[in-house]
Amino acid sequence: MAKETLEELFEGLDEVIDTMEKPEVSLEESFKLYHRGMELLKSCSDRLDKIEKKMLILDDEGETHEFEQ
Repeated sequence: MAKETLEELFEGLDEVIDTMEKPEVSLEESFKLYHRGMELLKSCSDRLDKIEKKMLILDDEGETHEFEQ
């Protein structure tokens, strides 16, 4: 299975939210959607953490250093 892109993960979150907002969604389905949303959110967070760690900054002397918060 190929990794989803960040855009695909965000689209999945949007779909979960849109579905949860529908009045006809049962409580059981809401719980399933909630858990799916939390999985997607964790995937997004993990992916962003990895991207952040790979970012480099350029200092005044033209040398690169890892991004620090």
